[in-house]
Amino acid sequence: MALKKTFSKDKAICKVKFTVSAEAAQGANTINIAGDFNSWSSVDTPLKKAKDGSFSVTLELPVDKEFQFRYLLDGTRWENDWAADKYIPAPYSNADNSVVVTSKK
Repeated sequence: MALKKTFSKDKAICKVKFTVSAEAAQGANTINIAGDFNSWSSVDTPLKKAKDGSFSVTLELPVDKEFQFRYLLDGTRWENDWAADKYIPAPYSNADNSVVVTSKK
């Protein structure tokens, strides 16, 4: 898994590419990302599957913010991003949420 960040010239937007490797996808047919940026919708933000079996999506997020998120594989299994900037305990379960930080540090 990986998070790749690029910043707009005016530094107001951070484009974050969320990638789930083929290994991490564990044979999944679909992966969606749910988080603070999409009201934790498990269906609004699907990742696109590549020929190599990896999945990815690029989101434009405001800078200097932190967003919690998780991946939903095949609509049944929640996974964190192995390369998240940090992890925060989830308020409604005994799991952690991944966090992406959109600041240039």
